[in-house]
Amino acid sequence: MNYLHLFVFGIYPYIALAVFLLGSLVRFEREQYTWRAESSQFLYRGPLRLGSNLFHIGVIGVFLGHLGGLLTPIAVWEFLGVPLTAKQLIAMGAGGVLGGMGLIGLLILLARRLGNERLAAQTALRDKILLPWLLLTLSLGLATIPESAQHLDGQTMLTFMLWAQHILTFRGDAANLVVGAPWVFRLHIFCGLTFFMLFPFTRMVHSWSGFASVTYLTRAWQLVRPR
Repeated sequence: MNYLHLFVFGIYPYIALAVFLLGSLVRFEREQYTWRAESSQFLYRGPLRLGSNLFHIGVIGVFLGHLGGLLTPIAVWEFLGVPLTAKQLIAMGAGGVLGGMGLIGLLILLARRLGNERLAAQTALRDKILLPWLLLTLSLGLATIPESAQHLDGQTMLTFMLWAQHILTFRGDAANLVVGAPWVFRLHIFCGLTFFMLFPFTRMVHSWSGFASVTYLTRAWQLVRPR
């Protein structure tokens, strides 16, 4: 294990998560007027609805799948009677469908944004960095599926589950666990962590508001009385 590997898989995750959480909080506190999706629909509609729906469904599904798949303790899967092979097949199938939806949606949105002169002129530098980075991250995620298909014993998935859980519980040996893991998985993780670094500085912060909107389900009814 060299120093670069130790940094990327042992230290960088904490930097990325700290920037993600604290950066989002600082932006909400100091720049609430920039906390928005920055919709460009009024400039050019095009295939926005199709691309946006595919992208959001795919990316949110992939995020929740990663969250549950990596952070659910192994003992829970054993209690439920789900073997590693079955879990890996489920992850490959669901990840392939949702990741494919997200990738197609993102390509539609990129073509719409860069193919229209008015939209391209209004596209901020942060979007020109974020969108291709998302494209790379999604593509690498889909590229892990053929790699996973070559060994269906679930050991690689188990390795990254242990790595994620060791990171979450602040254990210092996390980087050791992924030494020698396939490069496509490691590169995908690096891109994913970097996406969290970029998150607070882009339009992606509006995702927090989307998740927070669930609280409306528990609010009392609004009473409107006539005069």
